[in-house]
Amino acid sequence: MADWNIRPASATDVEPVAELRAVVMRPDLERLGRYDPDRVRRRFRDAFDPAHTWIIEVADTFAGCVALRPAADAHWLEHFYLAPHLQGTGIGTAVLRTLLARCDHDGIPVRLNVLQGSPARSLYERHGFHVETEDPVDVFMVRTPPRPASPLPPPSK
Repeated sequence: MADWNIRPASATDVEPVAELRAVVMRPDLERLGRYDPDRVRRRFRDAFDPAHTWIIEVADTFAGCVALRPAADAHWLEHFYLAPHLQGTGIGTAVLRTLLARCDHDGIPVRLNVLQGSPARSLYERHGFHVETEDPVDVFMVRTPPRPASPLPPPSK
């Protein structure tokens, strides 16, 4: 696996991420009959919040992004995109583990939605997400933090 890091996003990251989103989501959106090149970029621009977004870099080069947006009962994992040539290299798994460890430490559940039929669903399932609800387009998933190990009972006398 290549060396990677994440850095806080800034307002100037919006266009590179919008372009990556259009590339990464195109196959699934086309399969669902929902791909529109302008809409896929506009939806990201309208939702982009650099305060809760990190840019993934590999060899100091833009490689993707991920957002973790706080909500009342959980954090929402959103906008998790990795350049196609880096998918399957372990970087996405490492980024996801890092974010989930932070949430687990704080005892915070994580929610997300993934498009029906997306190969990303298996990544999320391997990391403890399960389906809450689904519709013809989206699958909504949740992951609760693992329970801490119970302390051992005191030895009997």
